[in-house]
Amino acid sequence: MNDSPTTVPARIVVIGGGNAGLSVAGRLHRARAGTITVIEPREQHVFAPLQSHVAGGSARASEAVRAQSDVIPSGVRWLHDEVFTVDADTRRVHLVSGGQLDYDQLVVCAGMRMAWEQVPGLPEAMAAPTGASNYDYDLAAKASPLLRDLRSGTVVFTQPPEPASCGAAAQKPMYLACDWWRSIGVRDDIRVVFVCPDPVPFGIPAIDRELQRKLDEYGIEVRYSRELRSVDADARTLVIGHGHAEETLSYDVLHAVPPQRAPEWIAGSGLAASDDPHGFVDVDHETFQHLRHPEVWSVGDAASVATRRSGGAIRQQAKALVKNMKAVREGRTPSAKYNGYSVVPFTVSRGTVVFAEFDREGRLQPTVPFWRSLYRERRLSWIADRRILPWVYWHLILRGLA
Repeated sequence: MNDSPTTVPARIVVIGGGNAGLSVAGRLHRARAGTITVIEPREQHVFAPLQSHVAGGSARASEAVRAQSDVIPSGVRWLHDEVFTVDADTRRVHLVSGGQLDYDQLVVCAGMRMAWEQVPGLPEAMAAPTGASNYDYDLAAKASPLLRDLRSGTVVFTQPPEPASCGAAAQKPMYLACDWWRSIGVRDDIRVVFVCPDPVPFGIPAIDRELQRKLDEYGIEVRYSRELRSVDADARTLVIGHGHAEETLSYDVLHAVPPQRAPEWIAGSGLAASDDPHGFVDVDHETFQHLRHPEVWSVGDAASVATRRSGGAIRQQAKALVKNMKAVREGRTPSAKYNGYSVVPFTVSRGTVVFAEFDREGRLQPTVPFWRSLYRERRLSWIADRRILPWVYWHLILRGLA
C-alpha cells in the first residue's frame, strides 16, 4: 500500500533567503510541513527598508545587515548556492555549482533584480563619487555622507517605474535629506529635483495629499510622468523624458533607483507567463499556487501578486501560502485568499512617517481597526517604522513567528 502524501515528509525547496523566503521557511517548519531547504547565494542578509534610513542619515549601515547564517530559521537547511534553472516537469532545481535538488513542493522567493544596465550610463554614474542609491547596501552607505555633507548644488532623485520592489521608497532619502538641510540652514542653497514616473506622488488620493504637502513644504521641483533615460557621469548630466519629450538636467549628486525585473531564470524555466515582459512567477495572485504547475508556489517580489510590491506585504502572503500548501498536501482545495494588502512607510521627515496601507484596489487598509486616518503624517508611525519594525523583522518575521 502506497503512503499518502501527508504521511511522507515533503521535500520543500525555497528559492531565496530574503524576507519572503525565510518568512515562508520559518512558517513551514513550524507547521511541520516537511524537510525544508533554502537556496541562497548571499552570505549577508540585508533588511532592505532600513537602507532608506541609512541613505538618509537616520540609521547606521551596520543596523541593516546580519550574517545569513544567523537568520536562517531553526530546523531549516541553508544551501549556499545559486539557482541556474528549474525543471518543473521533473521537479528538479539545477544549481550554478552543477548540483541539483529534487523537490515535492517548490516556493520561489527570488526577489527582483536591479537592472542598472537598462539605463545607459547609470552603472558608471553609481560608480562615480557623485552617485548613490538606497536600493543597494553599499550605495546606501555611500549616500549618507554624500547627502549629509552637501551644502550647495543640485541633487536629483529618481523613482523607478512599476513594477518595482517598493518603488516609492525612492522618495524616503529625499525627504530625510531635505529635513536635514533645512535644520542646518542650507536648504535654500540646494536645488532638489524629483523625477517621478507617475502623474502623482503615489496613486492613492489620501496619500498623494500628504506627500504633495511635504513636497511643497520642502520646495522640491517635481518632474511628474518622467523617467530616467540616460546618464553621463563625466559631464554630470542626465536625460529624463516621456514619449518624445526629453529634458537634460545637470547634477552635483544623483540618487537613482534602477528599473527592476524578475531574475531571468524564472522565465527561462517556463515559470513565467509567456506574455509577461518582466518574468514574474505565474501564480494565482490570491492563493500563490502556480497556474500550470501545482507543486510550485511563489510570494514576494518575484511573484505576480497584482499589487504594489513591498516587504510589508509578505507577512500576509506567507500566511496564505503556508495554509494553502497544507491544504493541497491534505487533498483539499486552497482556500486562504490574499487581498493585495501592501504597505509603504514614507519617512517624510527625521521624526515623522506617512504610513500608507492599502489593498490591490487602492483602498486604504489600516491594520489598526477603525483608525482610518492612520496614514497621516505622525510621530508614532516613525517610532514604529524606525524602532519597532526592525526588531520585529530580525526576531519574529524571519523566524516565521509574525
